[in-house]
Amino acid sequence: MPSELIIYTDGACSGNPGPGGWAYLLRFGETEKTDSGYVPDTTNNRMEMLAAIKALEALNRPCKVALHSDSAYLVRAFNDRWYLKWEQNGWRNSAKQAVANPDLWQQLLKLSRIHEIEWIKVKGHSTDELNNLVDALAVKAMREGMEKASQRGE
Repeated sequence: MPSELIIYTDGACSGNPGPGGWAYLLRFGETEKTDSGYVPDTTNNRMEMLAAIKALEALNRPCKVALHSDSAYLVRAFNDRWYLKWEQNGWRNSAKQAVANPDLWQQLLKLSRIHEIEWIKVKGHSTDELNNLVDALAVKAMREGMEKASQRGE
């Protein structure tokens, strides 16, 4: 595997559920790439997960990745391997309830099997410059999407 790629991801949601945005930053050495997007009706957890999916989908070959997220739910699901039990139990949790967002979990699992990923929890809305950047990009995508939807009368 090549040298480590750094990824920062974040999601934003106005209301939960409500309109949302996602964003990521990829950094490899001195090279950076960002992307973001809007979803009209979603949840914060879906936006956190979608940001990670979009970042990993942007990679054109298997990579060693340090993926930073302020979503404890996302990071713990991988670091504590919750997904193994969810898969074994037909996407049901230990209380036998359906796991939320199985479509996104399945996409993330597929991508996580391609790349060597270290899942790193960062404190949100703190002093982490790159986390603050992707947060601002996600919020901007959400607001711009809401504004365009409003202009269309949606």
